[in-house]
This record gives sequence, C-alpha cells and structure tokens, in this order.
Amino acid sequence: MTIRVLVVDDHASMRAGLSLVLASDPELEVVGEAGDGEQALQVARRTRPDLVFMDLEMPRTDGVTATAALRRALPDVRILVLTMFDLDDYVARAMEAGAHGFLLKTADARELIAAARACVGGETVLAPAVLARVVGTFVERHSGHASPGLARLTERESEVLRLMCQGLSNAEIAGRLVVEVATVKTHVARILQKLPARDRLQAVVHAFRAGLA
Repeated sequence: MTIRVLVVDDHASMRAGLSLVLASDPELEVVGEAGDGEQALQVARRTRPDLVFMDLEMPRTDGVTATAALRRALPDVRILVLTMFDLDDYVARAMEAGAHGFLLKTADARELIAAARACVGGETVLAPAVLARVVGTFVERHSGHASPGLARLTERESEVLRLMCQGLSNAEIAGRLVVEVATVKTHVARILQKLPARDRLQAVVHAFRAGLA
C-alpha cells in the first residue's frame, strides 16, 4: 500500500528536502506541500493524505492550530510533528491538539521513513530525545493523578510501558524483550485498555505521573 504524505513547513528548502527524502522510498508518495497551517488544511482536503509531516512555528496559522483543524476535518489522517529542542510548550499543545507523534527536525532519512510507516501503522512515534521533556511539560500544564489502572498491569506489561516511555517502537521493544512484534502489540493494547488510555502517548503521560519513567 502506498502511503500518501503531505509536507507542511514554512521554509521551502525544508519542504523540498523532506519531500525528496520521503519520495526516495517506494512506499511513500508526497501528494502535496504547504507553507502554513491554513494552506495545509486546503491541500489536505484536496489530496486526502494518509500522513502529514507538520512544522509547528509558521506564519498565519501555526502547526498546533492546523493539527486541531485537520483532526476535526479529516479524523483518519495521521499527524507527525517535526520539532526543535526549544519548543517544548508548542509540542505539549500539539499533543493536546491530537498529534500522533513527534520527531526532531534533525532526524535522518532512515528515521523519517521508519516513523512514517510506524505512524500510519497506528503507532505513536515518540523521539527519545524529546519524549521526557515534552511529556514533562504536558504534565506540568495539566494537574491530575496517575491512573489507578497502573496497578492492574502485569509485570511484563509494566516493563513494556517503561520501554514505551523511552520512545521505543513496537519493533524495538520486541527486539529488547526477544519476543514477536505481535506479542508487543498485544501487550500495548492491554495496557491502553487497563489504564485506560486513548493512545500510546496518553499511556506514557500516566506513567510519568506515577513516576514509572
């Protein structure tokens, strides 16, 4: 299956470079580019992408506003945010808006392509370099208690959750635990059900609140 991708960034050189990297993979098709959030919504409605690579700091309509608008207009589209080290608050707001993952703009071609596939496959992509800072900022912005569901997790499920908190993908967790990827997916599904958590990111937030990460 070909993954249809929309690239959103206010710098033309960044858009061109990212599009070139993504188009080098036969499973990825760049169906459009946009220079701000407003244009992103227009192009997305026309091209119906499976995945949007979203910049945050842009003129007119920023990436946070665009993410929220896209989630309302096209609920099935997956949104992967590209960020820098100094935008923790922006990223926390993007998390609230419904983004499905976060990567540093310094990610290499292999990381970008792997993230695209994982995100469209239903995983929440969390770059280890930004995970702790982003979730920490989110927890500071939102009062709340750790989920009582954490006590219901098995020892193996707790282990998987701790590895999720390190930003590891299902495949990476499988390699660390020497199990099949399908087994990890089952553990993740049970973790989300028990907490309960909407997605992988919300599960990580619960873990940080409880001091498991």
